[in-house]
Amino acid sequence: MQLKGKTAIITGSNSGIGLGVARELARAGADVVLNSFTDRDEDHALAQEIADAHGVKARYIAADLSDSDAARALVETAGRCDILINNAGVQHVAPIERFPTAKWDAIIAINLSSAFHTTAVALPMMREAGWGRVINIASAHGLTASPFKSAYVAAKHGIVGLTKVTALETAREPITANAICPATC
Repeated sequence: MQLKGKTAIITGSNSGIGLGVARELARAGADVVLNSFTDRDEDHALAQEIADAHGVKARYIAADLSDSDAARALVETAGRCDILINNAGVQHVAPIERFPTAKWDAIIAINLSSAFHTTAVALPMMREAGWGRVINIASAHGLTASPFKSAYVAAKHGIVGLTKVTALETAREPITANAICPATC
């Protein structure tokens, strides 16, 4: 698929799956907005490297996605969003009775709530453009469970549910919503 003229925002994209997705979208011609919570020279250099390699516009916008206002501001600052990849995620492992409250809150905020906030701002932009794609990176943990990962599993199940709601709410529009559930082999 050719994506020239489209802008993709990829949360959690200065490494791993998010960076791989950003590179592939740029290779297909999309302008990309990279994101993470850091704001280092190397983050901006990574965006420039992608722009130079693929002849697209690429920029880096730092945002702490545990903050709902910052998550919304990420999309607003980008100014355009045809493709939204909600990829940002963190994890902590502990039994439920010893799971730190602050870790629970951060994981739910980053892994689940940020996807709601970015989607809420991106959908009107997609409607105005007459086309859009929301792709939420969930996990195999969004389909099953495993011990000691209560917040992560809960958030990824939530991402699958949020994706279903988004798909239903945009079903009569040229906007799609899908969840991808990666797993380790």
